[in-house]
Amino acid sequence: MEGLIVNATRIQVEKFKKSILWTDIVRELNIWTEGFKRELESIVENSAEGNPSTATVLMHMGDINGRMKAVDYVLSIPDVFIDVINQQKEDKDAERTERENRREE
Repeated sequence: MEGLIVNATRIQVEKFKKSILWTDIVRELNIWTEGFKRELESIVENSAEGNPSTATVLMHMGDINGRMKAVDYVLSIPDVFIDVINQQKEDKDAERTERENRREE
């Protein structure tokens, strides 16, 4: 998460997670995931019937798995943002405490 900058507040991200827009996005991405799963199943069925090369099958399966991971990442973005916001707050609090401790010395 280092280097990731979130300009939104935690409340804004939490509202977005509850929004109609995010609900629509999640629904669409879940449809994509189901399609990827069906595509994976069809690869297995087609490879049994058509006898394609192992390399071709593995490349296609890797491509689909990569798409599924990308969808999972997109679905996790709001939670990642909240984690970054929490970490930024903890870092600021720690810096403030450290400055206050130096003043007291």
